[in-house]
Amino acid sequence: MGMNQVVGAPTDVRQEPSLFLGDGTVRALMREHDWTTSPLGHPRDWPQALCTTVALMLDSKFPMFVAWGDELGFLYNDAYSVILGAKHPASLGLRFCDVWPDIWDEIAPMVARTMGGESIYLERFPLTMRRHGYDEETWFRFSYSPVRGDDGIVVGMFCACVEITNEVLAQRYREEENTRLVNLFEEAPGIIAVLRGPDHVFELTNRSYLALVGHRDLIGKPVREALPEVQGQGYFELLDQVYASGQPFVGHAVPLRVQREPGGPLEECFLDFVYQPIRDQFGKVTGIFLEGSDVTARKRIEDELREANRQKDDFLAMLAHELRNPLAPITTAAQLLQRGQMDAPGIARASAIIARQAEHMTALVNDLLDVSRVTRGQVTMAQETVAVEPLVQEAVEQVRPMLDSCHHELLLDIEPGLYVLGDRTRLIQVLSNILNNAAKYTPARGRIVLSVRTDGGDVRLAVRDNGQGIDLPVLPYIFDLFTQAERTPDRSQGGLGLGLALVKSLVLLHGGRVDALSDGLGEGSEFVVYLPLLEPVVEVPAPAPAASVPDASGLRVLVVDDNVDAAEMLATLLGMNGYEVRVEFDGASALTTALREPPAVALLDIGLPDMDGHELARRLRAQPATAGAVLVALTGYGQAEDQQRAHDAGFDHHMVKPADLDRLLTLLASIER
Repeated sequence: MGMNQVVGAPTDVRQEPSLFLGDGTVRALMREHDWTTSPLGHPRDWPQALCTTVALMLDSKFPMFVAWGDELGFLYNDAYSVILGAKHPASLGLRFCDVWPDIWDEIAPMVARTMGGESIYLERFPLTMRRHGYDEETWFRFSYSPVRGDDGIVVGMFCACVEITNEVLAQRYREEENTRLVNLFEEAPGIIAVLRGPDHVFELTNRSYLALVGHRDLIGKPVREALPEVQGQGYFELLDQVYASGQPFVGHAVPLRVQREPGGPLEECFLDFVYQPIRDQFGKVTGIFLEGSDVTARKRIEDELREANRQKDDFLAMLAHELRNPLAPITTAAQLLQRGQMDAPGIARASAIIARQAEHMTALVNDLLDVSRVTRGQVTMAQETVAVEPLVQEAVEQVRPMLDSCHHELLLDIEPGLYVLGDRTRLIQVLSNILNNAAKYTPARGRIVLSVRTDGGDVRLAVRDNGQGIDLPVLPYIFDLFTQAERTPDRSQGGLGLGLALVKSLVLLHGGRVDALSDGLGEGSEFVVYLPLLEPVVEVPAPAPAASVPDASGLRVLVVDDNVDAAEMLATLLGMNGYEVRVEFDGASALTTALREPPAVALLDIGLPDMDGHELARRLRAQPATAGAVLVALTGYGQAEDQQRAHDAGFDHHMVKPADLDRLLTLLASIER
């Protein structure tokens, strides 16, 4: 390269190379650069190969640099100056190793290979660079090419590169996001799967899906191959339909039967799910996204609630029927008595009917209350040694009227000398309920066998009949509340389906168990109670029966009840037994009467219209004239908490309506004595 002579210029000023002519920041820097300290020397002395390479580089918009000579003098273009960062423009003309000392160890081997004549291309090369005063992770796509002189010997290297740091970081973010989504996908509580293609090949599944169908190898398999037992259940056809139509499908509580274990049985579950078509950029369906949840537990609860509601409705219907049954003869008998046209035997029959049917209604209500108390854990069991044989005899005596009316044959087979620990009254109730059930569901002139035997550490009490038996689908639920075998429309057997539920609860409270056995309808049934056996003890004689209640006379009794009929009938009964009775129908009137004519005994209803019975009792206790009266709560509320409230209010006794007349007369007689 020559040098233009300028008048008045120093004699060492050299001609500017033509490759420096033109636009560009780096070209301008090259024109002004002091090349005396550069290993490249002055551009006038550069070889043609270098000039050609630099010219190509400077005219390119692509980031490029050239390293030339033994010391690899460094030249670059405008686009590469961005990569240099703060190293620009000081890097112009320096040695390559001085430009990039922070990455020289990583690139020096590749530079050596290139200077040895090898071309190198790297797609995604990481470098930790210091170009802005701090270390930063970077990635580059670049090629190193050897540059040869006229003699073919490599005299330098040429690099074309592009920084892809942002691209890599964006991809890394996407991968991390995908990983996070995959983890969420994997841990999602709902079932998730991705199926591809018309054959619905599994591409992805999560843990919940595998838990649903059993842990098996699904990925890469068509759904019909992966889940062969689902064939014929409609799921595959739905997948085909969604794939062909592009319309999603939503299912609610759809049954699915799967084989979770190899060779295992089909297990039924219920699913809420959606089949959502997956489309490509052209709108074509390429797969199906499945999302849903196993709602088996919810479905079973809903079914149980529906069944419970059905049983409740059935029970209410039974209750209405069973209460109407005794009400009908009571009403008829009462209407006949009201007319006053009956003779003495007729009056006696009507009275007996009313008493008998009222007793039946009382038994129904007591059953309801018993079940309520037992199921709420409000029954306290007495713990006493109970001889089994007398217990059985007493239970039989309670059921004897029904046995005789149905002309049943009862056979007893009792092992003597057996004892259990428990509540004698409740155990009699258990056995009488079972005997009553056998008598009720055995046609007339049937045969019932009651056997008592030791069985290991238990006493086994079994009642077997040759009656109508139990339908096998009903058998597992026979001890459930309100469960009854199917009956004829006349419902002639009666009952509320409470007896066996009460039996089971009471037996469990005694630490025992109860089973029901039957071969089906028409095959009879057997109920077996197991109770823990006690060691033999000396039998305690039964207490002597109570003496008959003597008639009373002159004792003043105050009856207070807002039910006029109930109050007057009770007053009539007490008057017939010699008591002097006053009747009031509200609390205020009762208080006035009691202060004017202090009673020895006051029978107080609790639900009075003005002040309740508790308040009336407190006021009577507060007055000197009535403080010593015996107060008896006569109420329809008989729970333990009701008795406690009555006691707290000052009552001496608590009786549940309808009052047991014998018990009431005994109480009054004891007060009189």
